Amino acid sequence: MAGRGPHGRVERRSPGELESEVLAALWSTDHPLTPAEIQLEIGGGLAYNTVHTILKRLYDKGLVLREVDGRRGAYRSAKNAAELTAQAMHDALDRGPDPIAALQQFVTGLSPEEERALRELLTGGAT
Repeated sequence: MAGRGPHGRVERRSPGELESEVLAALWSTDHPLTPAEIQLEIGGGLAYNTVHTILKRLYDKGLVLREVDGRRGAYRSAKNAAELTAQAMHDALDRGPDPIAALQQFVTGLSPEEERALRELLTGGAT
C-alpha cells in the first residue's frame, strides 16, 4: 500500500485513496472484475490480499457487489462515479449545521462551465 517518494522513502497512500483506485478500476469496465484483475489494473506492486481486503471493506460499505462463479468471486461497483459523488455531497449537507451556507460556499467555487451546467439543471434544461 505504499510507494517510494522522490527521496527513496516509503510514502503511504492517503486514507481512502486505495478504495478510490479500486472503484476507478471497476468503473473502467462494464463487467465484474476479480481481485487479481483489479490488482493488475491498479499496479504499483499491491499484494493480492491487500486488494481483497479493500474489496471486502467496499462490500461491507455497500459500494461494490460480489458475484460468485464457483469458488471465484468477481466484483462490480454498486453505483457509478456520478451517483457516488452525489451521495457524498448529500451526506455532507446532511451532516452540517447549515446546508444552505454550505451550498453557497460550494457554488462560489464552481468554474463558469460548472455554474452554467448547474443553472441549466435547475431550470430544467439539459446539459
